[in-house]
Amino acid sequence: MTPGKSLRLRRLVDARSGRTLLVPLDHSLGDGPIASADGVRDLVETLAANGADAVLVHKGRVRFLPTDQVGDLALVVHLNGSTRHAPDSNDKVIVGEVAEAVELGADAVSVHINMGSATEATQLSDLGRVAAECARWGVPLLAMVYPRGPRITEPTDPELVAHAANLAADLGADLVKTPYTGDVVSMAEVVRSCPIPILTAGGARVGDDQQLLATVEDVLASGAIGLAIGRNVFESPDAAKTTRLLADAVHADRHLTSIPNLPSRPEAALG
Repeated sequence: MTPGKSLRLRRLVDARSGRTLLVPLDHSLGDGPIASADGVRDLVETLAANGADAVLVHKGRVRFLPTDQVGDLALVVHLNGSTRHAPDSNDKVIVGEVAEAVELGADAVSVHINMGSATEATQLSDLGRVAAECARWGVPLLAMVYPRGPRITEPTDPELVAHAANLAADLGADLVKTPYTGDVVSMAEVVRSCPIPILTAGGARVGDDQQLLATVEDVLASGAIGLAIGRNVFESPDAAKTTRLLADAVHADRHLTSIPNLPSRPEAALG
């Protein structure tokens, strides 16, 4: 890994716990506004004040974020997307470049791939190209790879999730976000199969905090280095409380060493 990537990853992954809590806020491109313009700014301030490690947005949104608070968070700029109104919402198209993200001060970039979609070939090509650009600029690449498409009947099948995670590694990603399989044992097998660190997707809103925290505990016990949780934060009636609960759970081993088999340093997690 290049020095540039290593330095940027130190902002994305907590140096004490070797984990990260990433909050994606890119949903406004695909689904529409998640809050008012001021509400999004307030949300980012809330994330920074309550222990989140990173925020993920599209390039244009960076202009409207509170600069001081973004400075306290790692910034991930998402480079592709689609809307739910498209003929094929699984068709993710490139809408940004690594160089643009660097100009914006990004610590990392991300690309979404739907493995099994009708346009999988184009998306794979895009991921490979972005990985090459990331290597050139020294920018970490988070690949979000989901088993999703007309031939996918069980998107959390462990074999499919393992395939998705390794696809990201094979094409040059530094980290991968992929679905949680649903249980610790099978997710641990996915983690063991993959040479790059794994974050799991937060998924749909869970109404009960204890249920959400139980899932977080299981994900971390599997060996994943963290979670990317969006809807369960910005749809929460108390985003500050939810963020703090999640951050404390993700980084629990800064104070308690009860969660096994996790690296103590980002260098160990990130190879």
